[in-house]
Amino acid sequence: MTSEPYRIVILGGGTAGWMCAAGLAGLLAAADYDITLIESDEIGTVGVGEATLPHIKSFNDRLGIDEAEFMRATRGTIKIGIEFVDWLRPGARYIHPFGTFGDRWASADFQHHWARARLAGTDGRSLQDYSFAVAAARANGFEHPNDDPKSIRSTYSYAYHFDAGLYAAYLRKWATARGIRRMEGKVLDVVRDTQSGDVASLTLASGDEVAGDLFIDCSGFRSLLLGQTMGVPWLDWSAWLPCDRALAVPCASVAPLTPYTRATAQRGGWTWRIPLQHRIGNGHVFSSAFCGEEEARRTLLDALDGAALDEPRLLRFQAGRRAAGWAGNVVAMGLASGFLEPLESTSIFLIQAATTDLAGLVPRRGERVDPRMVREFNRLFEIHHDRIRDFLVFHYTANERIGEPLWDHVRTMPLPDSLAHKLALFRESAVAPDYKLGLFSRDSWLSVLEGQGVLPSAASPLTRRLPAADLQARLDDLAMRIAVNAADMTPHADFIAGYCASEAASPPAASAA
Repeated sequence: MTSEPYRIVILGGGTAGWMCAAGLAGLLAAADYDITLIESDEIGTVGVGEATLPHIKSFNDRLGIDEAEFMRATRGTIKIGIEFVDWLRPGARYIHPFGTFGDRWASADFQHHWARARLAGTDGRSLQDYSFAVAAARANGFEHPNDDPKSIRSTYSYAYHFDAGLYAAYLRKWATARGIRRMEGKVLDVVRDTQSGDVASLTLASGDEVAGDLFIDCSGFRSLLLGQTMGVPWLDWSAWLPCDRALAVPCASVAPLTPYTRATAQRGGWTWRIPLQHRIGNGHVFSSAFCGEEEARRTLLDALDGAALDEPRLLRFQAGRRAAGWAGNVVAMGLASGFLEPLESTSIFLIQAATTDLAGLVPRRGERVDPRMVREFNRLFEIHHDRIRDFLVFHYTANERIGEPLWDHVRTMPLPDSLAHKLALFRESAVAPDYKLGLFSRDSWLSVLEGQGVLPSAASPLTRRLPAADLQARLDDLAMRIAVNAADMTPHADFIAGYCASEAASPPAASAA
């Protein structure tokens, strides 16, 4: 076995490149790997994704990143869910919480007990009333979850909103302090091994030749290494996810400082709202087949809560993924591997998942790429993307926005077989998707199923072991404990001020709403 470290070359910076670099620096033994990241200040990054999912806290914790320091540096706020406004129909709203619904009683998951009581006409509450995270979000409150598993305040998790550019800069500083080598330069040529077809080296505009054993493609939509060089084809999912444009613009902060992202359905797509310490990130995702750019721009600007701080920036994309995330000695992450619109804040999760999956499968010094490891990585890559796709498609297809061309189209389009099965199963039996692998838990599916008007026609027979009066007493007690505890939560703005306030952030103005 060679004594030389295994050489990993990351092409591209931004969130994908530096999250990958930081993850590998924190998870792999430094003596065994030589990691170089190549980026050019001349090449911009997309950087509109500023909302995350709770998995990022686990990722940061594994790397030993100090939470308060990280939030100050990125002007971050807390996120305990996503509010969906007007998705079922105008005037309807619900929250996808980062937490559980109720308890498991008599060996049956909570939604079965809720469905039983609802179908019997003894309980008229929404499933939302049985989530502490929903109640806390509506109260604009946040405290770190309680360590006592018996406490109602232990039944939620949280993620972050942050400035994507500051996040990449923070990770760059963190990673380079731990041995990641950064090279400035643009790639002019990709040199391939004449026998294996693998990438051997990258030629930079400066004339430097950067050789490696494994190359990680974070080159964005160009997919220079995985797509262009290795020829891995693109799987187009626009038949299910027709939105192909986004306009992004920041605006001035307003009070209250909400601990959740908001996604509001619009005629030709949807708008996002992401509150940071120093501003609010806004955007309009839309389909060019159903909405023109000028209409999308007006819709976005009309939706702002504060004064616009810049001109809207247009982004073009196509929903889908590469047929594989790893081919030969090239692995792709971020936009180089696929794109799913930011409806459920999944882009950073996919980078994180690819990084941690790769860290467990990457060759060691002296080893070549093992095809079995490649197949396992690609199996996980497909699971992550395909299950997220189903979850996003469901938000669109289950709607009652009758007479609006985009929404009529997505309501009547053929669904992926995997999604059609999930919906039929829940309608008939209240059984919700629950995976050991894949991003969204049963509770995530439950929030959107009910929110989009998909309700079960039966409940598990296991619930019959619990007498009806006992069940109703438990439901009443749970709803009461949630309401009382949520009303006592620390305001989100106060939590940020006392824990991680950035000196660059200014207090939000009063809301015009």
